Amino acid sequence: MKIGDKFKIHCYKHNGKIYQASEEAIILDIFDDYIVCGNDMVTVTETNGRSYKTKELAIIYFYKNSWFNIIAQLKKYGLFYYCNIATPYIIDSDVIKYIDYDLDLRVFPDGGYKVLDNKEYEYHKKVMNYPSEIDVIVKKELKKLIEMKIDDQGPFNKENIEKYHDKYNELKKYGII
Repeated sequence: MKIGDKFKIHCYKHNGKIYQASEEAIILDIFDDYIVCGNDMVTVTETNGRSYKTKELAIIYFYKNSWFNIIAQLKKYGLFYYCNIATPYIIDSDVIKYIDYDLDLRVFPDGGYKVLDNKEYEYHKKVMNYPSEIDVIVKKELKKLIEMKIDDQGPFNKENIEKYHDKYNELKKYGII
């Protein structure tokens, strides 16, 4: 893996079934404990057959040891974040894979945030028999994610997102992507 490489993203559910697939993520940076990717106007396909194209550049942080990933969405009317509570990522050939555990954190340009999909989490916890260890991890990682947001750490520091926005555009400008 190197900067400029293209990967697909596959999101699975606890039962092992693929839930969502994105056609492209460009590697923008590589660290020991996470990678940063970017994509713009990519097709996302869901298992129900629904497919859509994203509308803006997204900067995505995938972690090796944390149970979440963070998507910064650079919309015309501000910087939004969509954070998935999910397993650490793995790389399988040219695909970034993770298991999604339903709970999401939505962060708005004004700094406000909201935890989403509590009912979906409780439903899937019963239907897919999430082990109690998963429940403990999910709640601990959600708390850690919220603390990162409150402290403006990592992706929640707007300067980091601007840096990767510029890097993505530079790779595009020079035909690397």
